[in-house]
This record gives sequence, structure tokens and C-alpha cells, in this order.
Amino acid sequence: MNQKAIYAVLLSALIAGTNGLLIKYMTSMTAGSIAWFRTVVPVFLLASWMFSKRIPFFRGNYKKMLGASVINTFRIYLFLISYIYTSIGNAVILFYSWPIFVTLLGVLFLKEKVSKYQWFLILLAFVGLTISYAHKSLSFEDKDFVGMLAAVGASVGYAITVVIFKSEAQNYDKNELIFYQNFASVILFFPFLYINFPVAEWSDIGIATIYGFLIGVVVFSLFFYGLKHLKAATTSSLMYLEVVSTILLGHLVLKESLEPNMIWGGALIVLSSFLLTKSVKSDTAS
Repeated sequence: MNQKAIYAVLLSALIAGTNGLLIKYMTSMTAGSIAWFRTVVPVFLLASWMFSKRIPFFRGNYKKMLGASVINTFRIYLFLISYIYTSIGNAVILFYSWPIFVTLLGVLFLKEKVSKYQWFLILLAFVGLTISYAHKSLSFEDKDFVGMLAAVGASVGYAITVVIFKSEAQNYDKNELIFYQNFASVILFFPFLYINFPVAEWSDIGIATIYGFLIGVVVFSLFFYGLKHLKAATTSSLMYLEVVSTILLGHLVLKESLEPNMIWGGALIVLSSFLLTKSVKSDTAS
């Protein structure tokens, strides 16, 4: 077992717990303009690094990587919508159904083996999702429901990109992976920035820049390091620590509370992930 990779992923999860707070504080900015800052900072920094190392910007299976980057653009937008429209507790719990989707996609595309017990845990997580939605009317007029639905949509998109990047992780440096992850978003989100910039407050622009560096560079540098040395399912499950840190910060700073069905449903999701992590053997990737 690669201990350094595990610690890197755990630290990534703790830092990622600040996601919701930073998003909630940028009140004068739209989801699209926040997303532009979230992606332009890592692209600028890592493009500079690649240029200094004389690494071609588009090499290897770059078409596949750019496809994953486009998928990630939609994922980021849904992710931000989820945090804006619903509580950060609701958003993070539902978003963290993504490791379950990663496990399923890992079976289909990475040929990773899953036991009957692990299939049971995956089913348990989906039961948790069902309970979490139990109190919601299926109406797009309900912003809370839209936010929760966006969180699940973001989780599916993120799972797809994790599997794609995992399949190419041995062929690229982790900094290249982060560059590809964000490249398409810089282009596709620019119109949102152009529209929103005249009314955006400078303090929010400062927070957005910090957000782009902290989440876009630091978190994913640690995450991709872990992904390169651990199984996709193991890396995904360890990231569940973000759920705990996010909920605690939401409660302590924003005074948020969770509804009973979210507590029970979220507990099933988190428990199934923890047990899934414990059940995985031979963690180091070949």
C-alpha cells in the first residue's frame, strides 16, 4: 500500500472541504464567472510550467484528454449550481455519490474487479441517495431540488472524467492532467466572465482567484498523485473525508443544519464508501 498516496488524497479531501464556503461568499458572481477563475488559474500556472519544461501542450492521446476536459466543463458548472442553490451539506453529500459511479465505470472500462460484498455496498449507497431525495417534490421550480439534482449530475460527470484520467495517468505528469482537466473550461466559460465582470465586486474576484489556486491546483495535484498510485475506487473512497469537513464548516461558519432524511441518507452513502475502502485489497496500481 502506498502510504504517501493515501496521505495526499486525505489532505486533498480536507482542503476541498472549503469549496462550499468559498462559493457561498462570492455573492456578486455567477456560476459561469466563478468557474472561469476556478479553471484559468491552474491552466495559466501549469501552462507556464509546461513551457518551462519544454513539454508540448498537446501530446499523446490529447483528443481523449480534451474530450474529458469538455465533460469536466459541464461538471464544474453543475457543481457550482449545486452549491449556490442548496445547502453545502446537501450538495457535498449528493456530489459524493461519484465514487460509486467511479467504481461502476472502473469495472466497465478499467477492468477492476468488484466482489459481491462491494456490489452490496454500491447498492447501499444508492439507497442512501433515494432516502436523501425522499422529501423533495420533483419540481424544477424548487431551487433546493434543482441544486440537489445538479449535485448528482456533477457526480456522474466527475466519475467519467476520473476514469478517463485514470486510464491515461501513467502517460502524463499530474500537472499535465490538471492542465487538460481545465483547458476547455477556460474557453467555454469566458463569455460568462465577460457578461458578469462589470458587476462583480473586486473582493469576490480576489476570492475567486484564491479559489482557483486552492481547489484547481493544490487539491487536484494531491488527488492526481494519489490516483496515479492507487486504484480508482480506493482514491475515490478516501475523498469522502471532504464530506465530513464540508458539513462541519457549513455548520460552524454558516450555521447550516441537515434535515433528518439527509442525515440518514448521507450516513448510508458515507458508510458504504468507508466499507468499500476497507474491502479493497492490493491498493497499489500496477
